[in-house]
Amino acid sequence: MEVIHVPSGGVQINGVVYVASGQNPHPAFVFFHGLPGNEKNLDLAQAVRRAGWTVVTVNYRGSWGSPGNFRFAQNLEDAAATLAFIRSPENARRLSIDVNRIAIGGHSMGGWVAAETLAHDSNLLGAVTISAGDFGAIGLAAQQDRDKAIALMNDNRETLAGVTGESMADEVMAHAKDWSFKTLAPELVHRRLLVLYSNDFVKGDSLELIKDVEAAGGTTIAGKYVVTDHSWSDHRIALESLVINWLGSLPNRP
Repeated sequence: MEVIHVPSGGVQINGVVYVASGQNPHPAFVFFHGLPGNEKNLDLAQAVRRAGWTVVTVNYRGSWGSPGNFRFAQNLEDAAATLAFIRSPENARRLSIDVNRIAIGGHSMGGWVAAETLAHDSNLLGAVTISAGDFGAIGLAAQQDRDKAIALMNDNRETLAGVTGESMADEVMAHAKDWSFKTLAPELVHRRLLVLYSNDFVKGDSLELIKDVEAAGGTTIAGKYVVTDHSWSDHRIALESLVINWLGSLPNRP
């Protein structure tokens, strides 16, 4: 394990890299946690490492001890900064990463981060989303009932710095259209994307993502439904198998 500090937005966010064994450069899997990230899926990180991938995990600005204030928009910036960090020659060499073989993933809010990042980074092999939340849809719902959205955010902002339920609700409201899966779908038509979803409150978001990408002509998206909760609490080994098998199916180059 290696501790990293990734420059992003004028601060350095913290992270941990699970370096695969062996001397040769390894493919990398970068994983983004949810809101606020109580379930970090670090057992998944260990399993993916055992499968030969170096796994990179980070905490967004203003979350879990990373400096700065938390903002949803900054999560996307932090994701891009993390990829730039591990692609730099010095860090790639130190962490034994093959910069041409990088895939990403995320759980819940992290699934939204992964989908957005995949759409805007053509050098990624692909992405996997796990019970992803559509933050555009959350913004639309907040426009209809701001008080309910504020309560939702207040229930999910432990460890987050510099925000209130009101500020979080207002941010998603302001980005309801541009952060939606429906808006994003055309940009994912030719990307390799695995959508894993469960019997939870965001099941419909994953179904909408699959439907919209396929409607736009996408043929490289795949979906898998498992009857479990939002955190996949009783299907951890099944989750690891799904992710590892999908990673193994990816080509050697983008």
